[in-house]
Amino acid sequence: MKARQVLLFIAGVFAALGILWVAWPANGVAAGPLTLRFASLEEDIAAANEVKVDVDSVLSGIGRRFAMHADTLEFYHDFFYENPDRIYLPGNDYRFFDPVFRGMESARRNGKTVRVLHYGDSQIEMDRISQDLRQALQERFGGAGTGLFPALSNVPSASIQKSASGGFVQYTMYGDSTTMRAGHSRYGPLAQVVQLSGGGTLSLRSSTSRNARPGTQTFSSVSVLYGRASRNFSVKAVSDTLKPEADVRTLESGLSLATWRFSRPVAKARISFSGNAEIYAVGADGESGVAVDNIPLRGCSGTIFTRISPSLMSESVELENVRLIILQFGGNFMPVATSSRAISNYQDRIAEQINYFREQAPDARILFIGPSDMGKSVNGRVVTWPRLPEMVDSLKATALRNGAAYWDLYRMMGGENSMAQWVKHRPPYAGADHIHFTPAGAKVVGETLSRSLLTYYDFYRLRKTIPQAVIDRAMTE
Repeated sequence: MKARQVLLFIAGVFAALGILWVAWPANGVAAGPLTLRFASLEEDIAAANEVKVDVDSVLSGIGRRFAMHADTLEFYHDFFYENPDRIYLPGNDYRFFDPVFRGMESARRNGKTVRVLHYGDSQIEMDRISQDLRQALQERFGGAGTGLFPALSNVPSASIQKSASGGFVQYTMYGDSTTMRAGHSRYGPLAQVVQLSGGGTLSLRSSTSRNARPGTQTFSSVSVLYGRASRNFSVKAVSDTLKPEADVRTLESGLSLATWRFSRPVAKARISFSGNAEIYAVGADGESGVAVDNIPLRGCSGTIFTRISPSLMSESVELENVRLIILQFGGNFMPVATSSRAISNYQDRIAEQINYFREQAPDARILFIGPSDMGKSVNGRVVTWPRLPEMVDSLKATALRNGAAYWDLYRMMGGENSMAQWVKHRPPYAGADHIHFTPAGAKVVGETLSRSLLTYYDFYRLRKTIPQAVIDRAMTE
């Protein structure tokens, strides 16, 4: 073949490809059970016009808005009504978190511990997000340690190491086919229960992980929440030569909280059990202050809590002095959120969970954190899951309508199609699944959440110095 013929052939191929590129529909061409796809002009124009989220710009904007922090009524008015990083409050009531802050201040003064229960799906596994909120709150209000965790668990933590031997069997409310269910509803505040038969030993040690936060490196007390104990049941805790006596509080139902306070901070402890009992939670905390409990439920959409015994939950939050409950869910529902009706049904089930906690923990406030952005491959491009923005708005409305606060993680990230850019960021802020944050990304999220919550605390303190009438006039929307 002559050179001219080769050149004409190549030009013809490119011309044919160009015609296909212009004419081929973006959704492909159906060919029986298959769909034939080809690069199209329509797709390329859409990709070129797509606004890409600049993650560094988004985070810089958050930093600038918090850097403007000033103890003035004008600043707080603008924060509560205009700042996209704020926590949305039911009825725009800026006093919503006041009982939480009073409890935290009182705990620091009176040598007690106030708890924050942070429930979530796999997005918070390995103590992600929780540990940064814990660190920020403990720096303000005191406290140390990891908080509550199950006596047995197949989910590791970045903040505590534990090993168990003896007659322990774990039953969980939610999990894959390898997990066991109990024949009752006594799952406790961690949505699981460990049945102790005959006795056993639990060894605890602060984590040496590079992802662990400084506040978890030591603890000054350990505790065990248990019930339905046999007459011969006993439990002891030691740390090297320290052997404190247990302070045991027991309710009429038999639910008990045993606490051992060491004379100095320690990095390890051993808890020895004898007899039979249901173990609902173990804790490693500071002498006083705030504890933030990381409670991940992989694969859960947050609709299971109403199946926990109401009386057991109510008594548990009373004994543990819980003042804030965080529910972080929504991502696992996305694969079935195929219609507005499905989202509406999910809203109703989330409302039931919020009202369950409001009834069982009347002294606590509830904060709902909606799903992050989530990426899905569509025609070769990673875009936000269909209907995710609709579900975020629906969950926000549901939370506020049912007396819970709401933090918009989706929009904090930058909104639509932001997850793809969090994955591409250097260092990566999210994993290749375009769903889960990396430790670095989780740290950004946890610190932003903490700064928003503590802004309300700063306003709480400022209000103590200003007449109420002046505040009411300044905070009028």
